[in-house]
Amino acid sequence: MSVRVRFAPSPTGALHIGGVRTALYNYLFAKKHNGTFVLRIEDTDQNRFVDGAESYIENALEWAGISPDEGVKAGGGYGPYKQSERKVRYKAFADQLIAEDKAYIAFDTPEELDAMRERLKEARVANPQYNAITRMQMRNSLTLSAEEVDNLIAEGHPYVVRIKLPRNEDVRFKDLVRGWVVVNTATMDDKVLLKSDGMPTYHLANIVDDHQMEISHVIRGEEWLPSAPLHVMLYEYLGWEKPEFAHLPLLLKPDGNGKLSKRAADKLGFPIFPLNWVDPATNELSKGFKEEGYLSDAFINFLALLGWNPGGEKEIFSMDELIELFSLEKINKAGAKFDIEKAKWFNEQYLKSRSDEELASEFMTLLGEGIDESKAISIAGALKERVTFVKDMIVAGGFFFATPESYDEKTVRKKWNQLAVDKLTGFASHLKGLEQIDREEARDVLMRYLAEDETPLGRVMPALRLALTGQAGGPDLMAIIEILGPAEVVSRIERAIGTITLND
Repeated sequence: MSVRVRFAPSPTGALHIGGVRTALYNYLFAKKHNGTFVLRIEDTDQNRFVDGAESYIENALEWAGISPDEGVKAGGGYGPYKQSERKVRYKAFADQLIAEDKAYIAFDTPEELDAMRERLKEARVANPQYNAITRMQMRNSLTLSAEEVDNLIAEGHPYVVRIKLPRNEDVRFKDLVRGWVVVNTATMDDKVLLKSDGMPTYHLANIVDDHQMEISHVIRGEEWLPSAPLHVMLYEYLGWEKPEFAHLPLLLKPDGNGKLSKRAADKLGFPIFPLNWVDPATNELSKGFKEEGYLSDAFINFLALLGWNPGGEKEIFSMDELIELFSLEKINKAGAKFDIEKAKWFNEQYLKSRSDEELASEFMTLLGEGIDESKAISIAGALKERVTFVKDMIVAGGFFFATPESYDEKTVRKKWNQLAVDKLTGFASHLKGLEQIDREEARDVLMRYLAEDETPLGRVMPALRLALTGQAGGPDLMAIIEILGPAEVVSRIERAIGTITLND
């Protein structure tokens, strides 16, 4: 059997990172088995359709490196890949189910449905449903004559098509993550399959599309697990072989208490969408992982391990390694706590592994002003071990672009003394007249100068760093001297000596 999987989001807003993880797991599984990853847009719910959401989904997956083999843009032999363009296909299957007494037409108004639920509540029914019992008290083709049904349709009365579930029958299927699942139809609804506007619900469209697109494995979020028995029944009713199912664990809040939501993420101050999203209704901006500075490969590595782990202590995996190691059997059943600090750690690791040239290019773009490329490369190399995001280099490396206006008070009190000033003056005199100096040469000049009277390096280095950066800590001091150049180093030493008051 050839592996064909699909990610089928609805264009009702920004793509939640839980959706990105679902897409990623489908992608990894497809690539692991030399299969096909399909992107299908499920836009049958026209009331919730949000303009721009479809392109957002496509752009988010592209940034994350999750490229569909088939889809609206990629094309393929199983299209159209947008459900609204497949509308004519669904009614025939609804009609087939009606003809075979596996579905029925229901004319109930919203008011009648509300009244039914209220009656059941008064009767202390814990979970009011339109089912094998209640359907016989409602207005549908099971309680009306064929003539009455035909007349109502001819008169233009709105109606829906509902599945006709057996009253008391176990539905069994094996989930590749959770094992055997057994649900009795007595606990299930006669769900709507075709809405009054002629559009299918998710349940019917999903099954028809998956069958016609020859989907072999349905890998989706845990929130769809309650619907799976209904889908199994539809496969059985239509006489089709059902795909394998795998329902993924939820992404939880950092404390593990409940599903991760936009509200929770906003409250805790971290993004929940892959890219920036502007809500067209409110014009509210929600920051994305990309715009917050996360590298796409770090984001994917972090996301892959939220609910799945290949075993062992290793945590850094390339996309190719993830593909090689991925298996549905190693997905956890329990929800995965979302840890933004771990996401930052992944970004730090990936940032360190980037070449200085790559980081310099991004750094220069963020800086938005003229900077020599070679200097940017050197700065990136000096700072990449000390920052979480490329944008942090602007703050962490501010002293590369401007002479310090202030100096760390604690270092001034403890390290700025006459000896330090004397030695800085002497070191500056050794640099005067030089056009450039590399870090090895800078260290050699300083060490030879201090060796003349055996002054310990530790008596001078903190004061030298203070003079050049205004800070107590930072990247390699000799690298800073190389990047600033001899003339600027001399200028900053002289300014510090003229500005900072001695403590002894």
